[in-house]
Formats: sequence, C-alpha cells, structure tokens
Amino acid sequence: MADDRTPGGAGAAGRPGLRLEVAGGTATIRIDNPAKRNAMTVPMWRQLPVLLDRLAADPGVRVLVLTGAGDTFCAGADIGTLDELLGIRPMEGTGPVRADGPAGDTGHGPAGGTEDGQAAMVVAENHLAAFPKPTIAEIRGHCVGGGCQLAVACDLRIAAEGTRFGVPPARLGVVYPLPTTRRLVELVGPAAAKYLLYSAELVDTAHATRIGLVDEVVPADRLADRVRALAATLADRSLLTQSAAKEYVALASAARYDGGTDPGAGADRVAYWEREMRTAGDLTEGVAAFHERRPPIFSWSPHDADPAPGNPGRTPGEPGRTSGGPGQTPAG
Repeated sequence: MADDRTPGGAGAAGRPGLRLEVAGGTATIRIDNPAKRNAMTVPMWRQLPVLLDRLAADPGVRVLVLTGAGDTFCAGADIGTLDELLGIRPMEGTGPVRADGPAGDTGHGPAGGTEDGQAAMVVAENHLAAFPKPTIAEIRGHCVGGGCQLAVACDLRIAAEGTRFGVPPARLGVVYPLPTTRRLVELVGPAAAKYLLYSAELVDTAHATRIGLVDEVVPADRLADRVRALAATLADRSLLTQSAAKEYVALASAARYDGGTDPGAGADRVAYWEREMRTAGDLTEGVAAFHERRPPIFSWSPHDADPAPGNPGRTPGEPGRTSGGPGQTPAG
C-alpha cells in the first residue's frame, strides 16, 4: 500500500493533500482536508493529474476510487484560495479585478491567475474523465462545487443516504467552465443542469438519483463496503471490454455535440478494438470459462497491447486527448 500526500509529501500529517492507497487491483485517492470539509486547494488540483498519470501507467491498477477523508466527500474549491483559482485580486475602493485583465494590470499575472487556477481545475477534471480504467466516486456528506465536478468526471457515483449535492457558482458570480458544463449536461440533461446552475441550491440523494447525478444510494454505514464490493467486481471483469466501452461512450457523446456529421468518425478505433477482441485472449477465456462453469481470469492490459492506430505513443484504451493526459508517465 502506497501513501502519498501533497503538498508536503508522504506523511505530512494535518496538512491538506491527496492520499493514495493501492490494495489489490484497486487504487483509492482520498481528498484529505477535513478542517475545511475536504475543500480542494490549488496545489491539490495540480497534483491530481500527476497521481492519475501514475495510476494509469500501473498495470496492477484496474479500478480507481475517489473519496474524501472523514464524513464528507468534498465541499468544493477552498474559498480561501478563490482569488488564486479565478485570477482576481481586490483593489481598494474598486472591488475585485481580474489578474489577467487589461494591459498594465499587474495583479498575479497570467502565470498566477486564471491560467494556473481555474484552468488547473479543468485539467484535473479532464484527466479524471479520461482515465483509461473504471472510476468510482464514493460520496458522503457534502459533494458541492469542485467536489461535484470531480464526482461527475467519474464513471460511477455511489452515495450515502443523507449526502447533499450542489453546483454553487451562481452564489459567487462565477462562470462555470464550458467543459465542466458540458460534462454535467451529458450526465443529467439540459433542464436538470440548468436547475443546478441557476439556483445553486443543494439537493438531496432522492433528487440526485431522479436526475441521474448518482447511480446508487446506500446507507452511510454500508457505503465503504458497497464500493469495495463494486470495485472488486469491476476488477474481475474484462478491462478490454471496459476500455473499449469507455472510449465508445466518449465517441458517442462527442458525435452528439458535433452533430454526427462524419459517418466515418472513430472507424479506426472500432477496427482497433475489434482486432483486440479477436486476438488479445479475453474473448477466448470468457467463452471457455462460461462453458466450464468457472470464473474467467481476464489478462488483457493496455500496457501489453499494440500501440493504438494513428498514434504509436498513445496507450491503447485511452480515449483520444492531448498530450499530458493520463496514461503517460510523468517526467521525472
């Protein structure tokens, strides 16, 4: 079991950070800032893609669980770092001014303002959404703002009874990022997304389930056991099937947004996955196990497969994305 905490490195007790635990084929990233209901600081947003890259490159990891320390998931971005996140600074007598505003506004400058703040949140979300293995959000307590963004970026969301969800930018005058808004709309639909974004109200698990924001609700004292059981089930299934399905869902979603005007879009990926299915061995093992009435032992891994077509440097199983996404071992 590994334990990494940032900032401050492993074992920086009492400091906000992300804790990484790996047991069997399941990796767990724990948001650890209990003094502020696990609010995410700017360094935590920056560190998340680094951990995801490492786990994507680890063939022993088959499932990722994202959760919070203690009795809450994540209350969002740390309000104490909001100026840094959004690139604003107060000016005496004039109110907040953007740090990346008109020429001559020194502020934090582009490197310390929006480019390093809100952009870091979007990068972290995108890494999580593109993680090439199944992801589960284990949610309890509050799942608000940036916490809700992270949960939405996971494949599955399992929540404890009594959890509260919210998207509060309208309380602050924040414009929600386009990729984040799009991901929310894909999950809950335009009308439900508008309700959450316009009202900034917290909703309970019954509401969240009704609109598709969560997949399953369980008693709080059973949440950890249920997520462990689900993670074990996913780890026993074919990662080949899961990786192909994850990419196909992403392709279908992209086609819906671009109007589906290119009938050949994704054809190379379909050919790739069909070839992997025929040659990688999981299908043979699955059929044999069915006839022999035994559990299958699937062995396909994106790390053992041939390079994806059209991009020899991309790990098969990854949805298409720009360089620097998960699946690439971080430099250093």
